[in-house]
Amino acid sequence: MTPTPESPKVSAVPAMAALLEQLREGSDPAAAEQEILRITGLLEDELNQRSADVAAAHKELENFSYSVSHDLRAPLSTIDGFSRLLEGASAKGDVERSKHYLQRLRLGVANINELIGALLVVSRLLRAPMAVQAVDLGALAQAALAALQAAEPARLAQVDVQPGLIAQGDPALLKQLVEHLAGNAWKFSAKKDKTFITVGSQAGADGETVYFVRDQGAGFDMAHAEKLFGIFQRMHVSSDFPGLGAGLATVQRIVTRHGGKIWAEAAVEEGATIYFTLPGA
Repeated sequence: MTPTPESPKVSAVPAMAALLEQLREGSDPAAAEQEILRITGLLEDELNQRSADVAAAHKELENFSYSVSHDLRAPLSTIDGFSRLLEGASAKGDVERSKHYLQRLRLGVANINELIGALLVVSRLLRAPMAVQAVDLGALAQAALAALQAAEPARLAQVDVQPGLIAQGDPALLKQLVEHLAGNAWKFSAKKDKTFITVGSQAGADGETVYFVRDQGAGFDMAHAEKLFGIFQRMHVSSDFPGLGAGLATVQRIVTRHGGKIWAEAAVEEGATIYFTLPGA
């Protein structure tokens, strides 16, 4: 999903207030007319920006609704199918088959619970208050990757985290962001002989700091990059790499709440790099 465009830096409201004050003080009519034209332009820009914001939000809501309905329908269909099979097995007194179908029903319910839990996490990100302060993304990445390595001590891994990755943002949200990105890089490198992960930053075209998390794992086809940050969207089949497909949707919302942008570059079996900016809340 495309991040919501940033609002204009200058608002017409304080400009209008200043103009009214000038008129009360008897300012030059020609100068006042020029100021009115300038403020009119600001108002038009703000209206266009708000319209773009609403259109982007509406599009995201459409995508969200489609993904939720699609992904909830699958486990519900599974539950319905196995409940019918369970009914037939029970009628025949087939205890073993009944137990098997009951287990499959429980798996379906567990799957729905996971999906609902992921939805709640994403929903809370849109409502939780933010406390902006300096956050060391490098320290968060080191901690996240160390925990992943501890859980799989036999895996050969080379991790390179750039020092001094300080960003302004909400500590709790940025911790989630880093953990999701580190977890993805680790997960999608699992089938390689050695895991290579790099966390760092670089200067953007406009001088803005661009952070990135890079791996040399499975990667993906950039032809499908538009669905990368959609809720429950997966670039790989779950049998190869398990997961709900909610991680990057969560990351995208965290970045958007900080007024930033997020994008990716990847190639199949050559790894992926997730880039993002964090200009502040």
